[in-house]
Amino acid sequence: MINCCVIGLGYIGLPTAALFAKNGLKVLGVDTNQKIVDIINCGKIHIEEPDLDQIVLSSVKKGLLRASSKPDMADFFIISVPTPIENKKSGIEPNLKFVFDALYSIIPFLKKGNSIILESTSPVGTTKKILEIIYKNTQIKEGEIFVAYCPERVLPGRIIFELQNNARVIGGVDINSSEKIKPLYQKICSAEIFCTTAEIAELVKISENSYRDLNLAFANELSIICDKLNINSNELISLANQHPRVNILNPGCGVGGHCIAVDPWFLISQFPNEAKIIKKAREVNRNKTKWVVEKIKRVAELNKIKKIGIFGISFKANVGDIRESPALEIINNLKDYYDLFLCEPNLDVLNGFKLNSIKEVLENTDLLVFLVPHDKFKDLNIFNKQYLDFCGVIK
Repeated sequence: MINCCVIGLGYIGLPTAALFAKNGLKVLGVDTNQKIVDIINCGKIHIEEPDLDQIVLSSVKKGLLRASSKPDMADFFIISVPTPIENKKSGIEPNLKFVFDALYSIIPFLKKGNSIILESTSPVGTTKKILEIIYKNTQIKEGEIFVAYCPERVLPGRIIFELQNNARVIGGVDINSSEKIKPLYQKICSAEIFCTTAEIAELVKISENSYRDLNLAFANELSIICDKLNINSNELISLANQHPRVNILNPGCGVGGHCIAVDPWFLISQFPNEAKIIKKAREVNRNKTKWVVEKIKRVAELNKIKKIGIFGISFKANVGDIRESPALEIINNLKDYYDLFLCEPNLDVLNGFKLNSIKEVLENTDLLVFLVPHDKFKDLNIFNKQYLDFCGVIK
């Protein structure tokens, strides 16, 4: 009997499945991509994440983890699939197609006493809708099944560590669901686990990343003001942060990643008249990326520069994850006008682009542009070349 069936084997689903298997549960990981299924069943991984490869290899060898394109009977079902955003006439809205596809795929295997956990970022009310769909499409009656929402709080590059050490929130459709599902997460998480309602847990996830987006918007807006005043924004922020109750974040070339750049839209679309500051923060951070493009163009045209070196393409420092990367958007907006030499030490390949070493970029360009503060870019000897630092990596 399978203890746990995890639907979706991406950046969250696979580490979650692997950790449950590591802790002795028999786990079936499900993904619609057969290539991913085959990779995992060979004891390998398709994403870059420290320590994950060894956990998967060990778990597969022990027979505690296997992958399939179809679900099967289990005690616990975890839905961990993408919830992307899409442009509609009414505005930007979340697309829950993958969540409901995953739900309908497990409905034939559900039985009395099962637990269903949604981990995918979702609008408030989604978890209760899942319960309604189960009641409508099965013979299961009220109180015979347990349903909850349990969002993750992780950073790429630290996912395994943070899944085990960050506090979790479990929002059940009722108190019995929360209490039934809590022991499952206690098997992999040593931090405190808080039980609440499904609606609160859903809003907690969206609120956390909207809060971070707001703080980044302030830093990015401040950096543009500093540019107009010809003031070093890094020095300004460093001095302002000497105040005991001030902690301004570092500005960047925008905001990317699978959470902060996406999750605020879940609130904005659901509460367009109330989420005014949240929407404005999204606009500020998106416009910062456009501002960076125009700034690079102005400097290049003023100095008659055609060869530009770009340092950093991923969405954050020291990872190779390019999801929603503002740096990637920037190079796509520059590639038709300049000869770009791209350096991203955390990637081996980048579709549509040639990647260069640090040395190649320094030797072949006239303007250096720093977009992501990777550790490998710190203390570079830039040979007195002209540069633009949008991420505070040059001290």
